[in-house]
Amino acid sequence: MLEQLQKLGLNSKEASLYLVTLEMGEASPVSTLAKKAGINRTTAYDILENLVKRGLVIASEHKGFRTYRAQPPDKLITHLKEEAERFMRLSQEAQKILPELATHYHALSDRPRIYFYEGEEGLVRVYEETLTSTEEIRAFANAQVNQDLLGWYFPQYYKRRAEKGIPIRGLLMDNPVDRALHKIDKQHLRTSRIVPKSKLDFTPEVNFFDDKIMIADWKEKLGIIIESREITKLFKQVFELAWEAAEKYEEKPKKK
Repeated sequence: MLEQLQKLGLNSKEASLYLVTLEMGEASPVSTLAKKAGINRTTAYDILENLVKRGLVIASEHKGFRTYRAQPPDKLITHLKEEAERFMRLSQEAQKILPELATHYHALSDRPRIYFYEGEEGLVRVYEETLTSTEEIRAFANAQVNQDLLGWYFPQYYKRRAEKGIPIRGLLMDNPVDRALHKIDKQHLRTSRIVPKSKLDFTPEVNFFDDKIMIADWKEKLGIIIESREITKLFKQVFELAWEAAEKYEEKPKKK
């Protein structure tokens, strides 16, 4: 259960403490919850207050003590929906001010530039960057992994990318989610090839477009953008070699 809660955006300590509050069922002081979760009292207090802000836990005062009680589990779904809506609003606001921000941006040199973005917001941020592409995106992708963490985001992302007329060509992993996406390539303006896990096994997604490389590290919840014409050019060439080699794994139409 802790692993599933972490996939929904809670870190390990948040997941442990949230699960304890659910199991307690009644309002309890920080000391009780912290001890049961095996977490330092001060740290537990900060985590509980954060869970209160996210609508997952209720805080109240009882005989001079602050106590905490878990909201019904369905509040977790409400929280995730609100987060999804917030991310979408943020991306729309960012798109509005992007032209103005660009006028203030001056590159100091032609040296490569690397940007790091942490957490789920950081991962969303680097995918939003791909929507600025002026050419076909090339990608090494494992959709099963990315949809485990940001399943709420990708259906709209695929739709928006297609609406912007940005095609993508990707080498996908051999798993149920990627195979399902492969079958609806045209709908998403995508061309893909499924590669056996014995030949290609990875979790991060890597996209190449314009002079940029986008890396989404799902295990570390880290998004990276590398801006470099020469480095991107090299990796595009490596992708083309892999794409050509992957042709032999394509399923051929069965002869009648």
